[in-house]
Amino acid sequence: MRHPVDAVMLFAAGFGTRMAPLTDTMPKPLIPVAGRPLIDHALALCDGCARRVVNLHYRGDMLAAHLNGRDVALSWEHGPILDTGGGLRHALPLLGPGPVMTLNTDAVWTGPNPLYTLRAAWNPDLMDALLLTIPAARATGRDGPGDFTPGADGHLTRGGDQVYTGAQIIKTDRLAEIPEQAFSLNRMWNLFANEARLFGVEHPGGWCDVGHPGGVAMAEAMLARTDV
Repeated sequence: MRHPVDAVMLFAAGFGTRMAPLTDTMPKPLIPVAGRPLIDHALALCDGCARRVVNLHYRGDMLAAHLNGRDVALSWEHGPILDTGGGLRHALPLLGPGPVMTLNTDAVWTGPNPLYTLRAAWNPDLMDALLLTIPAARATGRDGPGDFTPGADGHLTRGGDQVYTGAQIIKTDRLAEIPEQAFSLNRMWNLFANEARLFGVEHPGGWCDVGHPGGVAMAEAMLARTDV
């Protein structure tokens, strides 16, 4: 029997430099989209998760105040920012053992809950990481090529027309192998891909990157549609 993945890490510590001037006075996860801060859109996807952890750095006091009383554990990053890999490793005492879900907070979604899609496809016997992807042609707010190509068996290789959406399930035990304090989870994906243990599953609904100022209007237009 597979054990359910019930811990989720929400990445919210970045400086949001692409979102300036909106981020001059607030952290990116508090930027409103369709009347709700981005962090609230992300948290709405996490219902049913026993452990929810948010990492904080830039203007973290504002985000901590917003999350007060929300049954969310806070992973403070003081000093240099740790990036996604370092941030996840730093939060492990709050997340607990075993695989975890991670979710970027600078995107909005339509269609099935992305975390449900990941959990339904997760097979820890075969996978060290399972990334949720979307075809570049359906990636709202994202320019350029994709990130990965899925094989017939679901294995991912670098390059192609599938865009990483910022949602995944990942095993955390090998984070200890990285000597640097700050590093990207791309380092882990490369390790897993070399061992044919990096997999992907496609999101069937809509997705919008809200990592740049124009993404707010794009996301609101997508959320208002009924066909995605």
